[in-house]
Amino acid sequence: MIHKAVLQKEVLEYLTPKPNENFIDCTIDGGGHTAVIIERIKPNGKILGIEIDKELYQKLEKRNRLILVNDSYTNLKKIIEKYNFGPIDGILFDLGMSSWHLEKSSRGFTFLKNEPLDMRYNVTKFKRSLKSCYQLTGSEIVNQWPEPEIEKILKEYGEERFAKRIARKIVEERRVKPIKNTFQLVEVIKKAVPSGYRHGRIHPATRTFQALRIAVNDELNNLKKVLPQTIEVLKKEGRIVIISFHSLEDRIVKNFFRKESSNLQILTKKPIRASQEEIKINPRSRSAKLRAAIKL
Repeated sequence: MIHKAVLQKEVLEYLTPKPNENFIDCTIDGGGHTAVIIERIKPNGKILGIEIDKELYQKLEKRNRLILVNDSYTNLKKIIEKYNFGPIDGILFDLGMSSWHLEKSSRGFTFLKNEPLDMRYNVTKFKRSLKSCYQLTGSEIVNQWPEPEIEKILKEYGEERFAKRIARKIVEERRVKPIKNTFQLVEVIKKAVPSGYRHGRIHPATRTFQALRIAVNDELNNLKKVLPQTIEVLKKEGRIVIISFHSLEDRIVKNFFRKESSNLQILTKKPIRASQEEIKINPRSRSAKLRAAIKL
């Protein structure tokens, strides 16, 4: 199972994998980036691939010189210690949502299918990192959270300009009937926003679904937790490449690189974007932004 990896040429350009070097793919997903890196690091280079979703992890192709781990990248240092992996020449993050999650998971990531409002990347938590088995879902946020909290995440995580109206309508509708699936939520959003917004350039539910997904999986905080670990584990002159897909993630990466300017040499003054040729072949690459740095 290899999905279409975005900015593949650019990843190779900035990671510069060479024979016998070792790399970590913190978001291995379908293995697209790993597949091309592992060819460049023959004969003895290894890749440590981390995938949080157990179901997706089980679909990955096991191969020589690839160590697969079902865990969260927030545990990066612990994972490296457990597998005694190193020295580490480069680390890659592709923060985009997997096409598998949209097309196959049936967890409510897309507003184009009628699915339960789950939105968890991983439905089994790791015992060592949590004190309980409690897991937040999109349904819980929509049906139980107070209106101001819903408005806050729509505004902060979705950058949704009609956050207040959508939050108010969600609370109104759930009093009548629980909002259990994606199509119900889409209809609520359509009722809440102006008619012009319903027929705009992007689907009116796009930002709400993004915000709920980020909140459920704590994506932004997880990124903030792992970035300092990358500097600790990389060898001198080791490289870090991060692909983000929305402005919130990109801002975190940009600010982290700047903050760590005494430890990192930034290789990308501005984020690298996909070429028009790639966008034609793979439309999801349109919003991808790549930033890279080298450890001093």
